[in-house]
Amino acid sequence: MNTHRMTQLSLYTACSLIIYIIEAALPPLTPIPGIKPGLANIITLLVMLRFSARDALVVMLLRVTLGSIFAGQAVSFLYSLSGGVLSLLFMALLNRFLHRRMIVLTSMTGALLHNIGQLLCAALLTRTMGVFLYLPWLTVSGLITGLFTGFCAHFINKALPRR
Repeated sequence: MNTHRMTQLSLYTACSLIIYIIEAALPPLTPIPGIKPGLANIITLLVMLRFSARDALVVMLLRVTLGSIFAGQAVSFLYSLSGGVLSLLFMALLNRFLHRRMIVLTSMTGALLHNIGQLLCAALLTRTMGVFLYLPWLTVSGLITGLFTGFCAHFINKALPRR
């Protein structure tokens, strides 16, 4: 990896981490636990568009790990990791299939799968399937937040200069 590429990915990681920490410090937007905008995923989408899915995975893993350390939320590490890995895998497949077009659809799919990954993690940790009662609420919120982050990534990608 050349120095320029590593520097760019480091800056994307730092931006993602800052957004993640700020978002973790905000009060809940809804009375339903676990619903967050997921604004740091805008950076993940940008890295996937501008670099590769592997680079996006590295940025996401660094963000989740460092964000959990700095924000002091050890339990959230498992939820963020499980949701992030599952969503990124499917977003990478969809992004490849769609030839890096339709990033909004990719983002919405990623948001839904992120929520499903988190619910699977919660079901394993709590040993109850009752957590899936949140699925309808998380589906609606995932579609809305995925739509928003997808549009943000699309417009930011268009505004940024090409490599």
